[in-house]
Amino acid sequence: MTGLLAALGVFSVLPVPASARTPGPGVLRWLPVVGVVLGALAFVPALAVWRGAEQGAPLLAAALVVGALALLTRGLHLDGAADLADGLGSGRPAEQALAIMRRPDVGAFGVAALVCGLLVQGGALAAVLGESSPGAGLVVVLLATTTGRVAVLHAAARPPAAGSSLGVLVAGAGSPGVRWTATVLLVVAAAGLRLLAGGSAADAGWAVAAVLLALAAAAALTAHAARRLGGVNGDVFGAVVETGTTVALVVLAAGTTWT
Repeated sequence: MTGLLAALGVFSVLPVPASARTPGPGVLRWLPVVGVVLGALAFVPALAVWRGAEQGAPLLAAALVVGALALLTRGLHLDGAADLADGLGSGRPAEQALAIMRRPDVGAFGVAALVCGLLVQGGALAAVLGESSPGAGLVVVLLATTTGRVAVLHAAARPPAAGSSLGVLVAGAGSPGVRWTATVLLVVAAAGLRLLAGGSAADAGWAVAAVLLALAAAAALTAHAARRLGGVNGDVFGAVVETGTTVALVVLAAGTTWT
């Protein structure tokens, strides 16, 4: 529980005891559990304006979920995605790109990444909620928030970039046993929960596809960032969370069209 509380203290605004706020080795391995907690909490506001397919306002509900996730994480991952977009978009060598990412301001690439990412997340989730029951909607949000964070476990296997202070967070989290166990559990949960929420076998297949394609997209981003920056850092992790979440929602939205 100490590791989970530390992860909640580092990666969310949820109150935890002061003694648990210092991250220790392996705290990153709790990030998928944090994703489950945050997804469940972010889904609650949606129920004020949406009660299932054709019952309420799915677009507003999706906007509330996306906004709640940003608030619950202090915008931590969004900030990382914006910084990485500015750094990679600059086309500069690794050292200069990292310096750009450390600046407090957000450039044009960062703004574009934030706006496009949030619009796609909200639009994709709205499409899913427009065809879902409350239970299925909750499953979709949980899968998206958890997948983005399981992707970070795979990114943690990369060496840190110059000047990164990820040593304590990454220790023990990037081991093959941790990341592949989390991946297998996520894939099984994607299919099982979708079926339990009243979905068909095709819906379960789309859920599994959403997880796998999101992890693949996040892995491609990680590889590109590590090649350009000489390793990974907190901004890369933030961008990986947002990329995994977004791709998972887009694939799940596609499933509502083709099933």
